[in-house]
Amino acid sequence: MTINIWSDVRCPFCYIGKHKFENALKQFPHKDQVRVIWRSFELDPDLQTRTDISTLDYLAEHKMINKAQAEEMTQYVAQAAQEVGLQFDTRKNVVANTFKAHCLIQLAQSKNRGDAAEELLFQSHFTKGENVDDEATLLRIASDIGLDLKEVNDALHTDTYARKVRNDEEEARIMGIRGVPFFVFNDQYAVSGAQPEAVFLNALNQSWNAFEKQNQPIVSEGGYCSAEGSCE
Repeated sequence: MTINIWSDVRCPFCYIGKHKFENALKQFPHKDQVRVIWRSFELDPDLQTRTDISTLDYLAEHKMINKAQAEEMTQYVAQAAQEVGLQFDTRKNVVANTFKAHCLIQLAQSKNRGDAAEELLFQSHFTKGENVDDEATLLRIASDIGLDLKEVNDALHTDTYARKVRNDEEEARIMGIRGVPFFVFNDQYAVSGAQPEAVFLNALNQSWNAFEKQNQPIVSEGGYCSAEGSCE
């Protein structure tokens, strides 16, 4: 059974949602038969990477609010992260364009390491305060998950994986996806946002039931002859 997840590594609720989903998946009896595909979605494709400004200052500027209000917003997110065992330090987060990070994820996905790439990129941005638009950072993460660095360099500088990012984003547009995280179970059930674990577990169970029905052979019996030579 396949689960497609549209996500952006600079989205805090994508990271929180990832862990809530994974906690639900651990409780799912058929988890070994689930394939997760990470799909690309840029919250702000036109965002310019800025290492000269904190996320709080950027948020205040972007939302046209004061810094105290921006800090209050980030504290709410940090509290939600703590509930699933994540530590966010929004004061250190770098305002970074994520297109290159998505190209790396697409390459990692082709090597069955998409989940590992997602996790390390989330950690890099939200916990370590690193610049996920910086190629040295991306190369280090790629090395940590065992990717070939020449392939990574090609992925960051050629169109192959860039096209895959754009294709994911176009599919999201066609589907009407306006925010992330967005989970699609077995191409039938959708869950939007970082929902409680119980919601994800329910979606897993419902989609599994549908998946089993789809893959159940249709047998209509009439007169037949067996391999043993008897006919009925």
